[in-house]
Amino acid sequence: MIEKSAIWATGRRKTAIARVRLVPGEGKILVNRREMEDHFPREMWRKRVRHPLEASNAADRFDVHATLTGGGLTGQADALSLGIARALEKYDPELRHTLKEAGLLRRDARIKERKKYGQRGARARFQFSKR
Repeated sequence: MIEKSAIWATGRRKTAIARVRLVPGEGKILVNRREMEDHFPREMWRKRVRHPLEASNAADRFDVHATLTGGGLTGQADALSLGIARALEKYDPELRHTLKEAGLLRRDARIKERKKYGQRGARARFQFSKR
């Protein structure tokens, strides 16, 4: 275990970037200097953010201070989850197996495919008319 006052990590998903600072504390999560409940109104997003802390039994041992930029709320929640998981792994490398088994250390590389010229979208075509 690393004995530091704060552990930093970065998580990304789609176009969202989460810079995460893990500080020993009692389990408060601040997102962009606001309470997590204010930033993520849906319970689904809050559950995704808390998942790495609950999987490693560290929910009440750390405070999370995160700065989120880009993307939408789903991408930001997933980016924050990855950032927290990476920070926990830095804090205690023994947690790697637990976090990896839960699928929390894998970066979801899917991003929006670009629109192609002469088409309506990335894959969608304009309707073809024979006559």
